[in-house]
Amino acid sequence: MTDDLHLSQLGAEARPAASPEEAVLETVPFERPAGPPTIVRFACPEFTSLCPVTGQPDFAHLVIDYAPDRRLVESKSLKLFLTSFRNHGAFHESCTTMVGRRIVEATQPLWLRIGGYWYPRGGIPIDVFWQTGAPPEGVFLPDQGVPPYRGRG
Repeated sequence: MTDDLHLSQLGAEARPAASPEEAVLETVPFERPAGPPTIVRFACPEFTSLCPVTGQPDFAHLVIDYAPDRRLVESKSLKLFLTSFRNHGAFHESCTTMVGRRIVEATQPLWLRIGGYWYPRGGIPIDVFWQTGAPPEGVFLPDQGVPPYRGRG
């Protein structure tokens, strides 16, 4: 272990923050290997937030890919951060980009992309994509693996 680990949530009882703004994203050191950057993927198939107009729940499948530089996002803090959206009212676009920007702020990665695949609201599924720029050269970057919404047939 390193002296650089100052984690308040991992290994301790921790509850989601009341809002995403209050949630703490913790990081751990990453020693980047030589060669092409590493790509880390987080998939959250049960992301939930609230419609800011009706207060009804909205559901999404989030896929986050990033190339860490010196810091990794600690996964328990990420889970608690994502859970803090359950009572947060915002449109799909805002929720998706807020998640991506907070991870960038916390980890300062070489690159990040997020896909928010939202289940239909009013009969229309909404997919939201955001990234920090072009992917690093030489990385293996798989498809996000979420098929287009096809309804029940």
